[in-house]
Amino acid sequence: MKDWNVVVTVNDRIARYRAQRGLKQFGNVETTAFHNVIVMQVAEVRAFMAALADLMSRDMTLLNDVSRLMPAQATFDFDTREEFEAKASAIILGWAERLAGKTFHIRLHRRGMGDKLSSLSEEKLLDTALLNRLAEMGHPGRIAFADPDFVIDIETVTDRAGLSIWEREELRRYHFLRVD
Repeated sequence: MKDWNVVVTVNDRIARYRAQRGLKQFGNVETTAFHNVIVMQVAEVRAFMAALADLMSRDMTLLNDVSRLMPAQATFDFDTREEFEAKASAIILGWAERLAGKTFHIRLHRRGMGDKLSSLSEEKLLDTALLNRLAEMGHPGRIAFADPDFVIDIETVTDRAGLSIWEREELRRYHFLRVD
């Protein structure tokens, strides 16, 4: 699936089958070339999250099969590290107003593109760009890993990236997100 906007990792082959079956009610679901990774395309991320949270409040079976589930609020395709950095930076810097004076950190979960992207290097580069923008705005932010105000998650599956920004309260409400 080329136009995914949700990445799901599952516990094993049997869990993958059950998760695919359980998630089909929310959108298109496909396997990937990566071990225990499936992708989805949902019509609207916030509606999907609310519906999934409602389902899980009544039946936790799906959560037993899913290791991580990460909906993306913005997606893009890329061919090079430079293109990834430019597009990811533009999206993240667009969230600067929300992050003014707040604590945050960025996580990149990369599948493929190991020859082009380094998770740690990209996280540092994007953290620095955002910290600089916040300082320029006169509302410095701060990197925090223990209970930050926001977490920015970046998921890649080969040459496609999905980004999302989650507030502390959302991470508590949607326990299936598991950003770190």
